[in-house]
Amino acid sequence: MRYRTLGASGCAVSTLALGTMTFGAETDEAGSHEQLDRFVDAGGTLVDTADVYAGTESEAIIGRWLASADPAVRDRVVLATKARFPTTDEPNSAGLSRRHLSLALDASLRRLGVETIDLYQVHAWDPYTPVEETVRFMDDAVSAGKIRYFGLSNFTGWQLQKTVDVGLHRHQVTPVTLQPQYNLLAREIEWEIVPACAANGLGLLPWSPLGGGWLTGKYQRDARPTGATRLGENPERGVEAYDLRGADERTWDVVDTVQTIARERGCSMAQVALAWTQQRPAVTSVILGARTTEQLADNLGAADLVLDPEEMQRLDEASDPGVGQYPYGRLGREQRDRRISGGR
Repeated sequence: MRYRTLGASGCAVSTLALGTMTFGAETDEAGSHEQLDRFVDAGGTLVDTADVYAGTESEAIIGRWLASADPAVRDRVVLATKARFPTTDEPNSAGLSRRHLSLALDASLRRLGVETIDLYQVHAWDPYTPVEETVRFMDDAVSAGKIRYFGLSNFTGWQLQKTVDVGLHRHQVTPVTLQPQYNLLAREIEWEIVPACAANGLGLLPWSPLGGGWLTGKYQRDARPTGATRLGENPERGVEAYDLRGADERTWDVVDTVQTIARERGCSMAQVALAWTQQRPAVTSVILGARTTEQLADNLGAADLVLDPEEMQRLDEASDPGVGQYPYGRLGREQRDRRISGGR
């Protein structure tokens, strides 16, 4: 296992993180604890959850595991959770207001059975709460010893920049990480969000690095998925819906390229896809989301897999989402690089 710092902070974490959205939902408590044991045994340190995962049960499962774990194991774990979405029907049970976040943080601390959360992340932007209120809350939470670092999730480039600017202007805490969807089939964050992270010292914590299973080779071009898989149970599930991604020829070009490199390397397709994500600019740690310990064990095989420049280029070319000439394409790049003159 390799390690990197959480953005510009001094806190080191494993380059693979254990995502726990399946805990208490698709994975029972015994299986969840088995995954946690396997992850830390492999050298993993960053464990990521959220208060809304499995209706708060994911945090509770992790809390019971921490309570039973050896103190040395607990000390190695860097614990991350999130708040933003409702866990009750109370009118103020959502958003990034001081009221909601203070109640959500205290509830997460109780469920996890800890005094301090290492990385406390806002799960998404809140258009109703001033950024100043949210940043001030995070600053107070750090001062109170309830959290160590502050992170973002699912923010756009301008939202990220505004949050950083507010913290800097007021001499308060600024975020150290951003957690976005990022994989070979979803690269659009490279246009604005990745540069904003790099410019401000935020580390990326990509979620869905396997594209909801697409990059593992489990789905076929002419066979609608069935059975005990994400899309087998619900083919129209979210951004990875079969009819949405399966209708895009680029999807199959990417899958074919990943498969070819996996065969050449003698490893799984999942390991190739994870290795590509680990090697992208600004990435701190890639969040794994496995249903079973067997899936997790295969994913962990990517920890020390390093793709060579030629392999990275093949994957980059197959997965290129394409852009117009302006502002992200050739014309925009030339203007930004000052290689042309003469106004518009």
